Amino acid sequence: MKKVNPFYKSKEWLRCRKFVLNRDHYLCQPCLRRGKITTANTVHHIKPLEDYPGLALDEENLESICPTCHNKEHPEKGRGKVNHTNTRVTVIQSRANEEVC
Repeated sequence: MKKVNPFYKSKEWLRCRKFVLNRDHYLCQPCLRRGKITTANTVHHIKPLEDYPGLALDEENLESICPTCHNKEHPEKGRGKVNHTNTRVTVIQSRANEEVC
């Protein structure tokens, strides 16, 4: 299990996080772009913190996001990728009743 980056407990991050949530009115921005209104409780780095540490507190690189969208952005932090090999699909074949048509 991966440890939480100490950055996320810093005063600077907590202040920036609060600003972004307020700026976005606590609404998930990816959902909003799809026309759906969803409450956000997380602030997401658009360009990953690990790859772009200089953008860690850049408000242009941050957006409010809901847990569902955040899990889609980071499947490695949640349940991971779903294994679809065991999924069964029932296919029903139907034809119109020729006597009625």
